[in-house]
Amino acid sequence: MAASKLLRNTRQRKVILEELAKLTSHPTADELYEIVRKRLPRISLGTIYRNLELLTDNGQVMKLDQAGGRARFDGKSENHYHARCVRCGKVLDVSAEPIKAIERAAGKISDFNVTGHRLEFVGICSGCNGKA
Repeated sequence: MAASKLLRNTRQRKVILEELAKLTSHPTADELYEIVRKRLPRISLGTIYRNLELLTDNGQVMKLDQAGGRARFDGKSENHYHARCVRCGKVLDVSAEPIKAIERAAGKISDFNVTGHRLEFVGICSGCNGKA
C-alpha cells in the first residue's frame, strides 16, 4: 500500500468516500458514478475515475483488480480478504484476520521485503449456486 499523502478534501472527494463507505458491494467506478450522481448531479465519470485513483494511491480506498474484468473499489482500506464469484463477479469481504505468517514465509523464499499481501478466494456465490 502506498504511503498516505495529504489530499485536499474536495466536496466531490468527500461524497465519493462517504458513498463508498456505505457500500459492501465493492462497486465499479461506473456503479459508484450512478450512486454519487444522485448527490452531485453535475459530477463527471472522469472525475470519479480520477478521484478513485488518487484515493487508491493515497491508501484511503482499496482497488480490486480482476484479470479480464473491471476494477472494483472498496471503502475499507485496511488489509482484509475477499471472495469473488467466478460466474457473476460479485465480491464479498471475508471476515478473517490477515495471516502474517504468509508474509514472513514469502519474504524468506524471495528477494522481497514483503510489506503486505492480498488474498482472494474464488468460487460460486449462493445466488449463482442455485442456477442451472
